[in-house]
Parts: sequence; structure tokens; C-alpha cells
Amino acid sequence: MVNTEKIIAIVSPDSAPIKRMIQKARSDGTAIDATQGRKTKSVVIMENNQVVLSALVTETIVNRFYSDYKTDSCGQDA
Repeated sequence: MVNTEKIIAIVSPDSAPIKRMIQKARSDGTAIDATQGRKTKSVVIMENNQVVLSALVTETIVNRFYSDYKTDSCGQDA
């Protein structure tokens, strides 16, 4: 789980600049691999320069983010 208030961007790992960002984060020790050994399908860029690698596609993460945003802490529609 990540703090959604600290997310800057959720992007696909396919472009060369994002691949370079992932390599730099790995070498700097700021990459968090949350793929559980699966292929990286999205990259979550956090405020504190951490990069979270996820096996979920970008659209799934965004949909989950917005579904949580639309409900309050009791699970009721806001």
C-alpha cells in the first residue's frame, strides 16, 4: 500500500526515460519492487523520489485510487 496523497504520477514502464528512471532509482536504493516477481506493468512515482514498481496495469491502479476516493472511511459513497 502507498499513501495516495504522496503520489505524483502513475506511468507505464515502456518508455526509455521511465526505464532510465527505474535504473537510477534501483542504483540509488529508492526503488520499491512490489511486483512479487511478475512483470512490471506500471510505475508509481512518489513525492519523496521513491519509485514503486507494480505488476498491475496503470488503469487498474487509477481505478482503485478513484474508487477509494469516492467512498469515505465507512465504505459509504461520499
